[in-house]
Amino acid sequence: MSANVAVAFDVRNKLGEGPVWLGDKLGLAWCDILGRTVYVGLPGVGITNTYLFSEPVSAIFPTDGDDVLAATADGIYALDLASGTQRRIVEVESDRMETRANDGRVAPGGSIWLGTMSRRHQPNAGRLYHIVDGQTSVLREPLTIPNATCFSPDGTRAYVCDTPEQRILTCTIDPETAAPTGPWELFVDLSREGLNPDGATVDSAGYVWNAQWGSGRVARYAPNGEFDRAIEFPVTQITCPAFGGPDLTTLFVTSAWEGLSKAGRERQPLAGAVFAVDVDVPGLPERRVVGDWWRRG
Repeated sequence: MSANVAVAFDVRNKLGEGPVWLGDKLGLAWCDILGRTVYVGLPGVGITNTYLFSEPVSAIFPTDGDDVLAATADGIYALDLASGTQRRIVEVESDRMETRANDGRVAPGGSIWLGTMSRRHQPNAGRLYHIVDGQTSVLREPLTIPNATCFSPDGTRAYVCDTPEQRILTCTIDPETAAPTGPWELFVDLSREGLNPDGATVDSAGYVWNAQWGSGRVARYAPNGEFDRAIEFPVTQITCPAFGGPDLTTLFVTSAWEGLSKAGRERQPLAGAVFAVDVDVPGLPERRVVGDWWRRG
């Protein structure tokens, strides 16, 4: 374990994912996809709320109100954090029982990018969607495990990956709409190192921080794709990073015990915890869904 890595939330999520900093008052929100639960917690205090869903829940999208939006297997739900009320506002693959939502993030301009995948990891069953004012369109297909959705500080570039391909791709986008304006290009090829890109985020300097499933690390890459550094964690199944804390210099990282044998879990007793590490460059505030379409849904 790196010297300054600590356990932020002592949970054991089967498939922890999608951490999002909601601000100093609410703290961090994240998902246990296979546990069908959204967690909210304050560093130094602990978990303050949990919200159980009827389907796997994978990503959280902040809004300008008291609700957040959450992506599940059959669409996007408005989640009232005070009451726990859940209300589906957008259907996404509700007619495809074999798929579920995976990685997603609020995009520049306040729209949503959201990936889907097979529940059984069947190849090429997933898609990457763009959701604007409650309307969905397909950005990219077919995909197997869409991940690493994040955006440059100026909102002109997007990053995504299909984890089994072991490459992170990038394209230019319109900062007002988050619609692609150029072709997908290679950002970094991890195949020669045998690394599996998972969730990612971007710091204020435009560097991409990528969790790498199975390798126990989060790696930082310059805007030109050059490797900068890696932070090692005491578990192999690292899933997604997010910046938080009062000055956005704490990197929170989710993990999982899915895929580990009984012996593997015994060797990694912290698998499924949420970790925190102080870094020397701040992140960016999470973008928020704009408009009131989700209130009308």
